[in-house]
Amino acid sequence: MSPLDRKEEQVRKLMEGPHPVVPAALVVDAATHGRRLLRRRRALRRLGWTVLFAAAVAFTVWASLTRPWVTPPSGISPPLEGW
Repeated sequence: MSPLDRKEEQVRKLMEGPHPVVPAALVVDAATHGRRLLRRRRALRRLGWTVLFAAAVAFTVWASLTRPWVTPPSGISPPLEGW
């Protein structure tokens, strides 16, 4: 018998055997823990969207004030006029 077959047989015996009794408080504790996790995830998701929105607004304000798409005037030589 290979080691995998032996392990499979042990698992089958465990699954067919008597199941342990689950404490009643375990269900309540698990539900409370699940609610807490969902609330935390929801809060983190809202915080993430708020930070993303604030970053987009800050970028828009910065871009409208500094206008980075406009090339700055050249300060190397004066413009040639009247040729």
